[in-house]
Amino acid sequence: MALQHRPTAPHHSAHDALRVLETVTRHTSGVTDTEIARESGIDPERLTTLLRMLRREGYVEQTADGAYVTGEALARLGSAHGREQALREKLQRTLDRLRDSVGAAVYISRYVDGEVSVTQYADSPATPRVNEWVDFRVSAHATAVGKSLLTQLDHAGRRDHLARHRMARLTSRTITSDKLLLSRLESQPATVPVLDLQEYAVGTVCAAVPITAGSAVGCLALSLPVEHAHRLRRAADELNRSAAPVLLSLAI
Repeated sequence: MALQHRPTAPHHSAHDALRVLETVTRHTSGVTDTEIARESGIDPERLTTLLRMLRREGYVEQTADGAYVTGEALARLGSAHGREQALREKLQRTLDRLRDSVGAAVYISRYVDGEVSVTQYADSPATPRVNEWVDFRVSAHATAVGKSLLTQLDHAGRRDHLARHRMARLTSRTITSDKLLLSRLESQPATVPVLDLQEYAVGTVCAAVPITAGSAVGCLALSLPVEHAHRLRRAADELNRSAAPVLLSLAI
């Protein structure tokens, strides 16, 4: 299990959850919450919250006598056989739940071989996904997804991406100056969601938060019709707080 450190609450939560899982895994016959707290060094109150999340996600189970053992979801993700399918199904269930809790279409995106790739999403008739009217691979400068991924690259990586993809004006709000965009990416705090306020498409606002696991650069995003723009920051903060299970799935 490996998780690259980034100073955001979801990343800290995922790190702590991994420590709990490693402790539970060491005790094949079960371990109490008191023993987990002592061995992991995690505060008991915080441990209660983490164990609740791990039980909900199926990573741990509680036996009749109250001890914790590894759950089915952990076994499936930890197995070499069928791991990719298990991971995809686990992430989809998490995205479906996030879609319903934040009331928006949600997306997982990765930066793979120098390109933006939306790998999974969850939408519904009430929460429609973004109409990809311009390929996301060539519009990173205008999307919350693209900008979140670019913030996680180093300066040379950002310049390389922008050199390969011309910054076209997609709406009147699109940034087309590489100097201005690079300056904004440089000053973007890791703990604050990246926003797209009708920069990619008129009528749509988006937000994205980083979910970097190991060496893979990724982000979790949501989109809303512009008439729901007043909900964007609250939804983005909730997305950020809810990112730990996604990170955990990717890190196991």
